[in-house]
Amino acid sequence: MKYWLLKSEPDVWSIDQQKKMGNKGAPWDGVRNYQAAKNLKAMKNGDQCFFYHSNIGKQIVGIVEIIKEYYPDKTDQSGRFVAVTVKFLKKLKRPVTLEEIKKNEELSHLSLIKQSRLSVVPIDSKSWKILNKMGKI
Repeated sequence: MKYWLLKSEPDVWSIDQQKKMGNKGAPWDGVRNYQAAKNLKAMKNGDQCFFYHSNIGKQIVGIVEIIKEYYPDKTDQSGRFVAVTVKFLKKLKRPVTLEEIKKNEELSHLSLIKQSRLSVVPIDSKSWKILNKMGKI
């Protein structure tokens, strides 16, 4: 299993909206960056992802799971980009803010910090464990 972080603006798609989708999940679409799309293509069923509220809040708020591997993104007219389907697993007991992440030296290597504009980034297993602990999971 691999770990990832998916960013979404909460006024566009929030963790609560994701939760309401239940076990059928929802497409993670609209990604228009080639590196982020490459990350989507690397995701496998069962991989887990932090759900990050970007712009408003700037914090990890929950965890979702990949339930359908990449397929053509129906919102992409060009046919170049892909989507995956994710389902809600849980909310963090305590959201983990970007500010807290930046202050933790063990997390300084994360793409979330180094490539802040990228909306789909990998998370190594050690960092996954640290972030879960910070989120009280």
